[in-house]
Amino acid sequence: MTDKYLLSRISAEDGDFLPDLCGPQAVLSLILVSELLVGSLVVASFGVERFDWARFGLVSILVLWVVLTCAGSLCVLRPLLRKLHPVVAGMGSYCLSLFYTLAFTVLVFWINNGNLEGVQSQIVGNLMVAAVLAGIGLRYLYLQQQLRNQQKAEMQSRIQALQSRIRPHFLFNSMNSIASLIAVDQDTAERMVVELSQLFRASLSEPGLIPLHQEIDLCRYYIDIEQMRLAERLKVEWHLHQESGEVLSEHDPEYRALQIPSFLLQPLVENAIYHGVQPLPEGGTITIELVLTKRAVEICIRNPITEEEDKTLQLDGTRRTGNGIALDNIRHRLAAYYLGAGSLKVTTGQKEFTTCIRYPLKRPV
Repeated sequence: MTDKYLLSRISAEDGDFLPDLCGPQAVLSLILVSELLVGSLVVASFGVERFDWARFGLVSILVLWVVLTCAGSLCVLRPLLRKLHPVVAGMGSYCLSLFYTLAFTVLVFWINNGNLEGVQSQIVGNLMVAAVLAGIGLRYLYLQQQLRNQQKAEMQSRIQALQSRIRPHFLFNSMNSIASLIAVDQDTAERMVVELSQLFRASLSEPGLIPLHQEIDLCRYYIDIEQMRLAERLKVEWHLHQESGEVLSEHDPEYRALQIPSFLLQPLVENAIYHGVQPLPEGGTITIELVLTKRAVEICIRNPITEEEDKTLQLDGTRRTGNGIALDNIRHRLAAYYLGAGSLKVTTGQKEFTTCIRYPLKRPV
């Protein structure tokens, strides 16, 4: 049994029993379905020509009270239902819906008639209808959530696989840097090994969303390692600001609350150094710009390119010496985390290569 299969099984078993029924879209869907159901029942009872609007309003009140109250209770009970066996959780949810049907039937009957005489027959009829509809509805919601849990587990496995492909690429390049320094500067090589161990401690952690400032610190570690090797040939400029132009402070709570998929920026910085600065005898400057908008985070990394590569890019739009694996992985990971809302764009200017990441502030549920 593979690790991927085990991860999928564990994630699916630990997932929610029912979807979140308290979100705006879920509540709107429940209201629309409830009204359609009430309209169908009234039409079935009185016909289209004798449609009773008073009856429609009264039944709508009853059904909406039952549905929305039940949905709110199930939202509150989600953590508990997640821990229970599916059969127990299902029976509990089913009984809860019948209880609310009973309670609100009595309440609406009393409001409409001023007494409870004859409420028994109303209770029996409503409970019979609720028993069927609640069973169908809860079963549908359960299957929908289990499918979503399975998709999340599979996506998590996919993200792990994509991230694991980046690590060897990073390791081999870093070890080559250390090997080149051992013969000429052992102290610097030793320092690089220490910093590399710090980088890999972070890279070997479980993939997921991490604070953006931690990812930037990781890039700074990597740049420090490359700075030892390239010395003054490597220059880096950081620009962190809001859309209005206001500079983002590293201690700003808004900045420190931002998140990003782990090890997303480091491969881009690595490519910028190895394919931009390193081939140039005089070196060059890498510019890293972060712009925080109201809805998204935009990060652009710019690096110089050689005249030969500039001609190649202008002719066919591809990097002759570049490594497209990291870029493809980043695109796939953005798609996995943000369901198509994240993007990676590559553009070429006058002797300049730019990669820009854009992703929403909040990850889709």
